[in-house]
Amino acid sequence: MNRLAASPSLPPHVLSEVVDWAITTRRSIRAFLPTPVPREEVEAILRVARTSASGVNTQPWRVHVVSGEAKQRLSEAITRIDNDPVLSAQLQEPYDYYPSEWTSPFIDRRRKVGWDLYGLLGIAKGDKDRMHAQHGRNYSFFGAPVGLFFTLNRVMRTGSFLDYGMFLQSLMIAARGRGLHTCPQVAFTKFHRVIASHLAIPDDELLVCGMSLGYADPDSVENSLVTEREPVDRFTTYHDAIKETQ
Repeated sequence: MNRLAASPSLPPHVLSEVVDWAITTRRSIRAFLPTPVPREEVEAILRVARTSASGVNTQPWRVHVVSGEAKQRLSEAITRIDNDPVLSAQLQEPYDYYPSEWTSPFIDRRRKVGWDLYGLLGIAKGDKDRMHAQHGRNYSFFGAPVGLFFTLNRVMRTGSFLDYGMFLQSLMIAARGRGLHTCPQVAFTKFHRVIASHLAIPDDELLVCGMSLGYADPDSVENSLVTEREPVDRFTTYHDAIKETQ
């Protein structure tokens, strides 16, 4: 696509509605249909995402796409470790994604989305076995036919994580424009050594996160979850020009 091309020949309000729809309907889907996603479609999505902004055009992203037997083998390897408390306890995160100490309102939002999901699935508080099983579905990509892993060269710093966020969002929005859904997953990061081994990722690459890509299963109750968002006036402050006083 020509990056200098004029906007599509649609009325402005229609164009904005389409873009807004793609953004607002992006959700973390936790049950996918087995319907295949052609490689050409994945490449088309990545071609759009590659135009994302990055500081001085560093383009720090690197993507590893898994499907078929490669995805199955990796899922099985991760699940074996996840189901072994001794092996799982030996894993270390490659970087700090979450805070070491949670405070309100962040801990409240985290708890709510967790209990809302478990409530839909009928998982009672304290049912650790079912909680573990549900969390473990991350490692089968929630049934999605395509998995993606995103890495960052270790020489890069905090700014590149900002760039990466824009890249990931662009990818997910491009997927929505094609009727696809995604689930970005930090749950994979503690298995970075296993993933690196299976995919021959060099040591100088840091695993940022994983992602599931496919068609949402409309009949799965977990996909009815719509997480709440704060209204604009709760996180926005408008600073109007201050009039000079005499």
